[in-house]
Amino acid sequence: MKRTAVLTILSATLLAAPFTGCKGKTETGTASAPAKKQGEVIAEVNGDTITTGDFQKELENLPPYLKPMADTAEGKKELLDTMVVRELILQQARKDGLDKSPDVAAKLEELKKRVVVEAFLKKKVEEQAKVSDEEMKKFYEENKDKFKTGPQVHASHILMKSEDEAQKVLKELKEGGNFESLAKKHSIDSAAAKGGDLGWFSKGSMVPEFEKVVFGLKEGETSGIVKTKFGYHIIKLTGKRPAGIRTFDEVKEQLRAAILPSKQQEVFQKLKDDIKKGAKVTIKEDVLKGIGGAAEKPASAGTESAPAKKTETK
Repeated sequence: MKRTAVLTILSATLLAAPFTGCKGKTETGTASAPAKKQGEVIAEVNGDTITTGDFQKELENLPPYLKPMADTAEGKKELLDTMVVRELILQQARKDGLDKSPDVAAKLEELKKRVVVEAFLKKKVEEQAKVSDEEMKKFYEENKDKFKTGPQVHASHILMKSEDEAQKVLKELKEGGNFESLAKKHSIDSAAAKGGDLGWFSKGSMVPEFEKVVFGLKEGETSGIVKTKFGYHIIKLTGKRPAGIRTFDEVKEQLRAAILPSKQQEVFQKLKDDIKKGAKVTIKEDVLKGIGGAAEKPASAGTESAPAKKTETK
């Protein structure tokens, strides 16, 4: 992905995020106490501060596919710049009185409801949707064919734009430099945040030039400079395993990920059923059916509209 596209996505994501650090007022008109800032100040914006704690929260709220980008020096600068721009917009909006508008207040109240409901569901589902070892072993025994693989390797790499930079990094490695640290510092790949770790993969997963080298390395061996359409790589082989059925321990987390969604759905459905028990709920079916249909006509003068059909559940 091009740098400009990455930065555009990053900026759009952050500008669309809730203003969790906003100052504001309660419904009674009294000023709400601002949340205590955590960490060191990394930027001042017209007297307001952005701290390392604020920055960390932004990182945590980023979608998983964007987090590695924000771990690079360039990504961190872009992230902070976006936070500064957002704070400036917020300050101007307050000057214009938009923070006191009824429309904003209504949206904040709706957002509050959604956040509370989401927190409740997350807590309940996480507490109750547990996948036991017995369930995973049963699934494994019944689906062993799904865990057949060809020969696999586990590797890390450092990807650079120029051959000159790759030569300098290779020299550092030969002089005893730490591969993981150098990957975090120099690699332009999204795996840089993990020290260049690419995980386990089979043949056919990488470009031919990369695979030819990595499958020819010995475990623990580091390659020279490998050129592909992505740039210049230095590859380190960290593991090898032959073709066959992966063991239960090797695929345990994969099994958990496969079973967990259905468990969560079961818990969620039971939670919905349980919470409705004993509650008096009235559904106006005629009104529901009319949603999205033709616009309702006003009742003629002197006439009375028929009452809507109701369904009550207890």
